[in-house]
Amino acid sequence: MEITEKQYEYALSKIEELLPLVQEDTPVDDPKSVELVLFSEIAEAYEEKHFPIEKPTLGEIIKLAVEEKGMTQSQLAKEIGVSPSRISDYINNRAEPTLKIAAMLCVVLGIAPAVMLGL
Repeated sequence: MEITEKQYEYALSKIEELLPLVQEDTPVDDPKSVELVLFSEIAEAYEEKHFPIEKPTLGEIIKLAVEEKGMTQSQLAKEIGVSPSRISDYINNRAEPTLKIAAMLCVVLGIAPAVMLGL
């Protein structure tokens, strides 16, 4: 079933209305809780179709992790034993790290191996 924009907007308004009424201790079979789940599923289905979020590239993941750690590319390069230009290649998706380097990036930057592998 195709969800229209009008249905999506109605679902969003119902979610806003129901959120303050449903607490963590609200039973899952409570009518307000059931409504919230249903309207949330409608909104999610519409958003997945009309506002898809693409998976980040490996370069974007590395760049974000470097920024979050407050490191420079040169610091990261020194830490894992590659040249700063090689880090730039990874970040700009011009090269992919070897498994050994990918493992070190995971450890140094705190990236989950599954994320590094694109899973």
